[in-house]
Amino acid sequence: RGYGPAAEESAMSGEMTLQAFLDHVNAGRPVGGGAPEGAFQSAFAIETQRLTAELNSAFRDPGEVRAILARIARRPVPESLRLFPPFTTDFGANTHVGEDVFINSGCRFQDQGGIWIGDRCFIGHDVVMATLDHGLAVADRATTYPTPIRLGDDVWVGAKAVLTKGVTVGDGSVIAAGAVVTRDVPAGVVVGGVPAAVLREIPAS
Repeated sequence: RGYGPAAEESAMSGEMTLQAFLDHVNAGRPVGGGAPEGAFQSAFAIETQRLTAELNSAFRDPGEVRAILARIARRPVPESLRLFPPFTTDFGANTHVGEDVFINSGCRFQDQGGIWIGDRCFIGHDVVMATLDHGLAVADRATTYPTPIRLGDDVWVGAKAVLTKGVTVGDGSVIAAGAVVTRDVPAGVVVGGVPAAVLREIPAS
């Protein structure tokens, strides 16, 4: 199966298009469980689960991995992207990857709110990036609130780190293994801990 507007509309039911949904979440608007956006998000997730299961079900050479990632993203991905499966995402079409990015095995991207990864980034094993929150009130618990995660160029995210919604990481910074990043990270520093805090600056090369 291909990707693009025609393929996407044939895969999804209802009147909402992928672009309309992206316009909604990229504007930071909530997605209610009973709203058209919620129904679209749920149906889209099922198709994405099918594609990630295909990616993770057998050995794939790098070209095959990129081809399936393009179907998950619903658009071409850079030829320089390297990713080691398994990889899971519950949406897939709002992740944006720069050149010469490496994503190690076991990563999980919840990207409805948008994930932007700059050039030459390294993403370690089992990293989680989560761009959604649920409402705190029980009556609002089914509503999700999207906010993007943005990594600058040359960022290194260590194994088992968690990045929460709304976080921006500056160019060249390092997220230590196991860190939980809940606020913005300036450029050129190492952060670690729970919640992550600046540990030291990175010397200029």
